[in-house]
Amino acid sequence: MAAALDERDDVEVVGVAPRHRRVPEDPWRPAVRTVSLPLPRHLLYDSWHYLGWPPVELAAGAVDIVHATAMILPPRRSAALVLTVHDLFPLEFPDQFTRRGARVMRRGAALARRRADLVLCSSRATMRDCVEAGFAEERLRLVPLGVESAVAGDDEVARVKASYGLGRPYVLWAGTVEPRKNLPTLLESFRKLGRADLDLVLVGQFGWREDLDRHIGDQSDRVRRVGFVPSRDLAALYRGAEVFCLPSLREGFGLPLLEAMAQGTPVVTSRGTATEEVVGDAGMVVEPLDASEIADALAALLDDGASRQRLGSAGAARAQQFTWAATASLIADAYREVS
Repeated sequence: MAAALDERDDVEVVGVAPRHRRVPEDPWRPAVRTVSLPLPRHLLYDSWHYLGWPPVELAAGAVDIVHATAMILPPRRSAALVLTVHDLFPLEFPDQFTRRGARVMRRGAALARRRADLVLCSSRATMRDCVEAGFAEERLRLVPLGVESAVAGDDEVARVKASYGLGRPYVLWAGTVEPRKNLPTLLESFRKLGRADLDLVLVGQFGWREDLDRHIGDQSDRVRRVGFVPSRDLAALYRGAEVFCLPSLREGFGLPLLEAMAQGTPVVTSRGTATEEVVGDAGMVVEPLDASEIADALAALLDDGASRQRLGSAGAARAQQFTWAATASLIADAYREVS
């Protein structure tokens, strides 16, 4: 993404993309004007990282700032460079990612340490990881993510439950299926619950290096894998859940957790990660590798409607502190700082 600050100190944004064969369909079509460089995605990223070509200005024209929204560092002619870092996990745990993904992250981080004027971090946990990875602390800025606050209505919840065949109460998880999401431990905790009247619903696409079928085992009648869910249905799935559980080993922020909180659904998440930072005292935190502790936390909420209501209300109130308007304002402040 590239940005220009005009004479009124407003931010004008243009997206910069690799070459694609066709324009993305809604809802994936960018909301801002987007221009393309002449190389497909993988080739463009390698060319940027190893050849330093083509510069962003080749497609976008003269800009004041280039904002890299992932650890892909685009070359530029004279513009300032701002980078958003959500996490550095491929540097810490390369065996949990694809070989290419870890390589791209290593090269991007090496370039970013030298070239980025400011680094925007989604959480204080990510800021600490950046310092440990060699980023200059004085160039780091905290920019938490935001959440949509519209709450799904009862009719919408009923429609979505019927659409996905969810006839029983359920605990919900959402994310990309990958090792750091700790799904084997969540599945073991669900087995320990031993409740025939309860489903575990897993929302999200398969990512890499996880064999869910093996871990689900004999629970296939109570573990529902619904895969990708369009955004118009996701809020209602959060709202309809008894509890949302995200026991990740590591997160850079934990946006699904905040989305569940915004719907008034009580949450259980991991102690000692960025998600504990997000939830504050508005949810339950557990040791992520202790299946018994996770099961006990779920049981405590499932058995106590008053606790579910209390934590759900507390989570909804806390989620209101995280707005996309606040995120955008902090990003604009960063642009003005380097311009």
